[in-house]
Amino acid sequence: MINAYKQYREDAVATATPEGLTLMLYDGLVKFIKQGKFFIERKDWEKAHKAIVRAQDIVEELNCTLNMDYEISTNLRSLYLYMKDRLVEANIGKDSEILDEVLVFAEELRDTWKEAMRIAKSDVKYRQMRA
Repeated sequence: MINAYKQYREDAVATATPEGLTLMLYDGLVKFIKQGKFFIERKDWEKAHKAIVRAQDIVEELNCTLNMDYEISTNLRSLYLYMKDRLVEANIGKDSEILDEVLVFAEELRDTWKEAMRIAKSDVKYRQMRA
């Protein structure tokens, strides 16, 4: 069963659009921040550390894949660097309040990205209907 789920995840990543991959990264970021909070609350420092490091890795991936041809990318880069610094601080201090702060950014970015994908998809359908 575990192998089937792992294969499903690998297939989902392999067949996803670039936009879908970005959404998966945002979803993962939210997930690992929440896991970090969960494990901090239970004083499971090792699992908290691993979850927060995974969140840091996702922020780094989002940062590295920015297309700097767009003005908004400069702002996103600043936000990603801030988020990564805060995740490091949260991990060092095992501070769930800092994770709450970063979680707000992560959820807003994810929700905005999801809405942008929805709008883009409906715009494409509209143009296809008019053609």
